Amino acid sequence: MSRPISEIPSGQVLSVRIEADPPARLDKALSRDVPEQASLSRTRLARLISEGQVRRGTEVLSDPKARVAEGDLIEITLPEAVAVETQAEEIPLDIVFEDDEMVIVNKPAGMVVHPAPGSPGGTLVNALLAHCGDSLSGIGGEKRPGIVHRIDKETSGLLVVAKSDRAHHALAAQFEKHTAERAYLALCHGVPDPADPRLRGIRGASFEPGGVLKLQTQLGRHRSDRQKQAVYFDQGRHAVTRARLLRRIGTPPALALVECRLETGRTHQIRVHMAHAGHALVGDPVYGGRRKASVKALGAAAAAAVDAFPRQALHAAVLGVTHPVSGELLRFEAPLPEDMQALLDVLPES
Repeated sequence: MSRPISEIPSGQVLSVRIEADPPARLDKALSRDVPEQASLSRTRLARLISEGQVRRGTEVLSDPKARVAEGDLIEITLPEAVAVETQAEEIPLDIVFEDDEMVIVNKPAGMVVHPAPGSPGGTLVNALLAHCGDSLSGIGGEKRPGIVHRIDKETSGLLVVAKSDRAHHALAAQFEKHTAERAYLALCHGVPDPADPRLRGIRGASFEPGGVLKLQTQLGRHRSDRQKQAVYFDQGRHAVTRARLLRRIGTPPALALVECRLETGRTHQIRVHMAHAGHALVGDPVYGGRRKASVKALGAAAAAAVDAFPRQALHAAVLGVTHPVSGELLRFEAPLPEDMQALLDVLPES
């Protein structure tokens, strides 16, 4: 490495000296020897190689399989970050925290995080492009916010977004290593009670000290409905959710307010796991089936309010991360949104 760095700005050249016993391939050698502070992911390095931005002397190295040797000086040109086609939109945001590296947003229910064919506008990314403006230094060579993790359209609550490559790299690593803290509040059908023998018979379900329900399975796309996720034990990705009972609701108890903590962060994880355990979330149109609230346990008005709730009753209430530059531990909490709080207010105690 030619000089110490914090983050190499776009448009400059990063010089990397290949160290002893390098992997035979250029892409693997660079992945090992490029300083971590440069925040160049394997995907970004592969793109720079294919774009002809990597040289050894006057030789352009455009083949990721090119051989390198100890002592080779490799120069990587980082092009200026380019504007993205996604349009900036002036959409109000609830910003919980922001600095030069990242922004914490309390997302409302109904907002999609990232543009997609069915949702080209009105997304969190559209809103952040307008909100952040020129403060975005570039993610992967593009002037865009770096989405580190997502929450479903109809789930409300906290998520962190990177404003620089180094922040994106560091924050993504925390989620990959499961060191970020994430806690959700959910309203579910039934009560996940350690005394319930039914739960102990469900594969992947167990109880930890304090009566915490642990759900450990694999998750993957549903075999027949590609829009859904499903629990598997022979395929898919490892997933762990822990649910702690906070409040029993109804007489006899028919609903529960639970705190769900994610060890992993798979698509629809809490919704799928809670449904697998027989405790589907109130209002979940995908995994909740046609389950109706008990008029006997809740009363007619409260049961009607539960059945009319228009979305899955799930809120990302707590988010804790280590700041990608300062190393400071940061923890944020977001109160329940008005619709979930209003529903809880009309529900009886157990």
